[in-house]
Amino acid sequence: MSTSSVPDYWGLAKRDLSSDSVLSQLFEEYDDSILASDGNLFRTLIVSIVGQQISTVAASAVRERLERLVGEIEPKRILTHSHEELLSCGLSNMKAEYIAGLALAWTEGYEDINWQSLTDEEAISKLTALRGVGVWTAEMVLIFALLRPDVLPLKDIGLIRAIERQYNQGSVLSTEQIREISRNWAPWRTVATWYLWRSIDPEPVQY
Repeated sequence: MSTSSVPDYWGLAKRDLSSDSVLSQLFEEYDDSILASDGNLFRTLIVSIVGQQISTVAASAVRERLERLVGEIEPKRILTHSHEELLSCGLSNMKAEYIAGLALAWTEGYEDINWQSLTDEEAISKLTALRGVGVWTAEMVLIFALLRPDVLPLKDIGLIRAIERQYNQGSVLSTEQIREISRNWAPWRTVATWYLWRSIDPEPVQY
């Protein structure tokens, strides 16, 4: 995958989703960017770990410090640094352990997996077998590294709040209600998710 890879389905997806009046309005309002991938699945995974359960601003600051420490976020570079050095970037004790463990797993075979050949479910299963990687993190990899078209990360608080704001005047919705709202977005739920994220954070989300 090239460094400038963008989904070839984006335009078709927007046309299909335009029958949803909320999404149609968001397409017009945030027509200045598109989901893109640099093809570096490992980096996306690490950045997603960094971003778990903290604000976008805090995650960005930690990621920048990690990049200053290791340079390119690559497994072998991470493994040259101690646990204490990783902690100095602002990582929690657990996240530092997870990141070192993921770097080791990548050097022991995960980097050889043909991720594009796997279904979404198979990729999630492979990723969540790794310590520290939950479903949300795996879904961020599917969206931002593999550019899968039909991912709806129901554990993403930002997405849930955006759906509640756009479809229920900010009032709480159950998971089943959100599933029902999103049913008509298939097979382009990644695209709907992207624009709903934009509705609460004008800066494009990127992992």
